[in-house]
Amino acid sequence: MPSELRYWTVVDPAYRVVVEADDFLLYHRLGRDGAESTSQSYATSLALFFDWAASISKPWRESAPYLGRFIYWLQHYCPDQVRAGRSDAVRGPRRVNAILAAVRSFFRHAAAVGQLDPKVLAVVYDSFDSHSMNAIDRGAHPPRARARHRLSQPASPVANAEGEDIGSLIRAANNARDRFIVIAMWRMGLRRGELAGLRRSDIHFVPDASQLGCGFKGTHLHVVRRTNPNGAWAKSRRQRVIPADWLTVQAYDQYIVERDRVDRGGRSDFVLVNLFAAPVGAPMRPGGINELLARLSSRARLKRPVHPHMLRHSFATNVAEHGGTADVLKELLGHAWISSSEVYLHPSPGRLRAVVERIPSPRKLGEKQ
Repeated sequence: MPSELRYWTVVDPAYRVVVEADDFLLYHRLGRDGAESTSQSYATSLALFFDWAASISKPWRESAPYLGRFIYWLQHYCPDQVRAGRSDAVRGPRRVNAILAAVRSFFRHAAAVGQLDPKVLAVVYDSFDSHSMNAIDRGAHPPRARARHRLSQPASPVANAEGEDIGSLIRAANNARDRFIVIAMWRMGLRRGELAGLRRSDIHFVPDASQLGCGFKGTHLHVVRRTNPNGAWAKSRRQRVIPADWLTVQAYDQYIVERDRVDRGGRSDFVLVNLFAAPVGAPMRPGGINELLARLSSRARLKRPVHPHMLRHSFATNVAEHGGTADVLKELLGHAWISSSEVYLHPSPGRLRAVVERIPSPRKLGEKQ
């Protein structure tokens, strides 16, 4: 767009923009201040939905009663595999449910702006009533409305990076920048988009930042949502402050010395820049962090590669293990809802055993009496 803001959309087989989908995706990107990556995921899901509707010769507005077929199509149909004579499932329950959630959001938006008869939503949701219809008219999520089409997902714990693996990653890093990336994600719980979008002005690694116009005490950094040319994006709409420990500050200081030596111009205000590949000094891409962790995991010969969210989860687990409550995790991790933070509050087997062993036995109770 002229403002350099980017979003994804959907085109038909003749490469014409699908107006209703484009309206929804633009609304999500601008009206809801959504991430570019989310618009990409939604656009991909809607493209699959429109392909399926065309395959059963139904306009998308009339396809809601057949969403059960859509689920089967998602699980067992893929043009490349069909041509290869394969019929095995190509999408799991988690991915199918994500696609269905995007389609339901599209239906709600279309109903709210008059592109779809709101009565169609009674086919998409269970227990859809007049109160839910009023919510749709306001563009809100319908209350007391449960999605009718949803696959059961096997419960799987959030992957965690163990301390030994993190130590191996740090030792495998050949330079200060890469060590700082690992340590910052591990010790501060930053998302990859938040880390790649940091500016130098966001870093307050000084005991007293009052001269910088900041009243937060101690070393810390600010996570700020802004549009960045490298595609980095802070998921949280609200700016937050994360305290930094001595290990993170030390790693940052070493990186800055290295950066000043390699990137002598130092014109970019981004914290993370390319130092060992062209163009030197350009902001590092969020995807570059994934590539870096994959290389370090391979170099360290880890059994399981470490990805960015595993380091974030390790931070959350450490906070919870040392007394951090859900409200503390919510602030540190930048969650919109406290329920999003509760997934990290799973106690380790050691903590469970320690609690049980602290329960007085009958003999000890008798002795006290």
